[in-house]
Amino acid sequence: MRVVCPGSYDPVTNGHVDVFLRAARLFDEVIVAVVHNPSKPAGMFTIPERFAFLEEALQDRAANIRLDEVPGGLLADYCRRIEAPAVIKGLRSGTDYEYERRMEMMNRHLTGLETLYISGDAALAHVSSSLVKEVAVNGGDVSALVPPVVARALAAKAS
Repeated sequence: MRVVCPGSYDPVTNGHVDVFLRAARLFDEVIVAVVHNPSKPAGMFTIPERFAFLEEALQDRAANIRLDEVPGGLLADYCRRIEAPAVIKGLRSGTDYEYERRMEMMNRHLTGLETLYISGDAALAHVSSSLVKEVAVNGGDVSALVPPVVARALAAKAS
């Protein structure tokens, strides 16, 4: 079965990578889909930079993971187009679940798309892309929270 892990990944964190790798052990093909989220600002990193971070973070980690871009439109339509019957979402907390549940119900209503959840690693429950960026820009050390390529890019932005 092909599944999609959608997100803006601005930037990818170790929590994201953990979910991708765990999903790759369960499914035939995992598509990490970089989604343009119109409700979020443009982002700190460009789409090509995010792709490069993902490629390096996932290099030689799982042969059944591939990257794709969702330039716009509905995730449900994208999944139907690529014949992925489900999306995988990582959950850090009940707050994440409440946010994701509404999207899950809408996607199922639109096309029958299923949403499956993988609980995040408890050691990374406090990690989010936005918090990582805030800490890094203010001089904090995020090297244990993101892949090395992202830590270097964040340090360069902070200087």
